Amino acid sequence: MSARQPAATRPQRIAPLASLPVFFKLGGRRVILAGATDGALWKAELLAAAGADLHVFAEEFPEGFAALAADPPAGAITLHARGWLPADLADAVIAIADLEEPHEAEAFVAAARAAGAAFNVIDKPDFCAFQFGAIVNRSPLVIGISTDGAAPVFGQAIRQKIEALLPAGLKAWAEAARDWRPHVQARALAYAARRLFWENFTRRALSSPEAPPTDADRNALLASLEGIEERAKTGRISLVGAGPGDPDLLTVKAIRTLQAADIILHDDLVSPEVLELARREAKRMLVGKKGHGPSCKQSDINDLMVRLAREGRHVVRLKSGDPAIFGRATEELDAARRAGISVTIVPGITAAQGAAASLETSLTERKRARRLQFLTGHGMDGRLPADIAWEAIADETATTVLYMPRKTLGEFRERALAAGLSPEIPAVAVMNATRANERHLAGTLAGLPEDLARWPNDGPVLVMIGHTFGRLGESALPLQAAGSGGMR
Repeated sequence: MSARQPAATRPQRIAPLASLPVFFKLGGRRVILAGATDGALWKAELLAAAGADLHVFAEEFPEGFAALAADPPAGAITLHARGWLPADLADAVIAIADLEEPHEAEAFVAAARAAGAAFNVIDKPDFCAFQFGAIVNRSPLVIGISTDGAAPVFGQAIRQKIEALLPAGLKAWAEAARDWRPHVQARALAYAARRLFWENFTRRALSSPEAPPTDADRNALLASLEGIEERAKTGRISLVGAGPGDPDLLTVKAIRTLQAADIILHDDLVSPEVLELARREAKRMLVGKKGHGPSCKQSDINDLMVRLAREGRHVVRLKSGDPAIFGRATEELDAARRAGISVTIVPGITAAQGAAASLETSLTERKRARRLQFLTGHGMDGRLPADIAWEAIADETATTVLYMPRKTLGEFRERALAAGLSPEIPAVAVMNATRANERHLAGTLAGLPEDLARWPNDGPVLVMIGHTFGRLGESALPLQAAGSGGMR
């Protein structure tokens, strides 16, 4: 097997944006609003809430405007009982109008451009340099949602979903973050230490979001700064399970760890969709560990992982499936511990679990499959391991899962049958488990190696053997004949 060196990779380029989401700082700044419709009233309230020095121009004002101007949520509102003039837009940062006639909208846009103001004509996308989105308000935590004017009702529905997910108490935690930040900045911490502090803050906030932060929370977090500086110097390592490929199968803890990473060392088999959930600023390095293909030496991966952590980085070693199942986790754990570096494991959904779920099949049953055994299909030399307990493989009350067995499945079958396993025991091969291009081949152990050999080698394969898979031939899955099995 040829070797290769760890190589830096880049995240996928961001997909095209219909518009750029930005947040205007409007405190004390001049904003112009032309019109006094119901739509304009809501925009006036929104702009005032952002602290704008808002000037509203209209021939007449309904009662709602007078009440809002008398008691704005923030900022100041001045009502001008006349139509707008181009000179009114001087020094304005934003100019908004609710105008019916196209020629009026054109004139307003021309005046805004001349004044250097961003402009928006309500409900007329062709006359807008920016748009308002639906808002989730936990200020200073604010979320904006836009459909680029295509479906405002859809945007509102998304807002309602987010409102239900975000406890109202997060507002208090966001305010606490703003109020406590000067105390953290005063310590002049290195970047890694600051990030670690705010990770601790976030963890505490999300663990009890409905309970407002207390002085005890503040004191405990600020007291933790003493230890954080030392921890940040030595860095840390997280071994994270990426699951078999479907990003929806990532655990919440795995996503949180990916979002906190400084550097991600990932295998070939980690799907691009999973990597897209990582913090975009994190550096990524491919340290390919791919069965029967060119691979980085494990010793090189260990050395790189330790060296980067010693630089004060949070290193995430991202592995397909579960890091503790055929993931060489022991060697990486030992390397981290020898170096005195903090290391944690974040488990993942292993390929066998993902494949069984895709096939809507249980790995165990009380009567026919009372034991589950995982087995690697090849050892360090690439051949079938020599120390397999064949009497255990021949136990037909067990479900056996073979990882990476493509080149050794024929030999495995012969040895298993010689040990007493029935050639008619159901078996299924699954390629690219849980991914969009997943395929499976169902049949019996007798014919599966030859059927699998006809498959193109374009993804990871595992083979599952046991009576629980006998139902696949009877199910409504779209199976097609392929030798003695079926292929989806």
